[in-house]
Amino acid sequence: MTQPESVNPAAAAAPAPLDVSALVVGVLGGTGDQGRGLAYRLAKAGQQVIIGSRTAERAEAAAEEIGLGVRGADNTACARESDVVIVAVPWDGHAATLAALREELAGKIVVDCVNPLGFDKQGAYALKPEEGSAAQQAAALLPDSRVTAAFHHLSAVLLQDASIEEIDTDVMVLGEDRAATDTVQALAERIPGMRGVFAGRLRNAHQVESLVANLISVNRRYKAHAGLRITDV
Repeated sequence: MTQPESVNPAAAAAPAPLDVSALVVGVLGGTGDQGRGLAYRLAKAGQQVIIGSRTAERAEAAAEEIGLGVRGADNTACARESDVVIVAVPWDGHAATLAALREELAGKIVVDCVNPLGFDKQGAYALKPEEGSAAQQAAALLPDSRVTAAFHHLSAVLLQDASIEEIDTDVMVLGEDRAATDTVQALAERIPGMRGVFAGRLRNAHQVESLVANLISVNRRYKAHAGLRITDV
């Protein structure tokens, strides 16, 4: 008598991968190093990407340099025409940029990857916004958006290096809306080598953003481009 094959219950219950390939991803601050790198990696993975900047001309020039079908637009058009919007603007322009785009970002998944940092002779150190974190500031400014936090710990150098096929890192994703965090995790996993890991609610975003100061110290000490891996998950 043939014995039935054993079935791993966890594997049987695993949900099908979320298909996010049709989503248009906007990158506010896409002319900066981190934003440009994310735009390049997502476009290379087949995602439709729009780079946003304060001026359409600057965004269009950056998009042309990247190629891969990336489009450029001013921040308003980028926010309006995208399904998911990554915020990669400098910290000192974070609040003003988002406040001006509240209407365009209403109903959208917003992914904040801004790290509030200061620098002095001793190196990088974390700043703590009044709201608790950059992501919480974004949520306060965008009450009608589905705000998440992710992509904080990525090396802009590695993201932009076309000779590197895979980025060996996990992406910690935080947020209040489970469907939104699932979407962001799936977007992260479009990039070869990356894995999205749910890391809690937005109230936990401060320590995630702050950890970048430690990674900067690691990179300076070891001449590296360090990322993170979460074990036993």
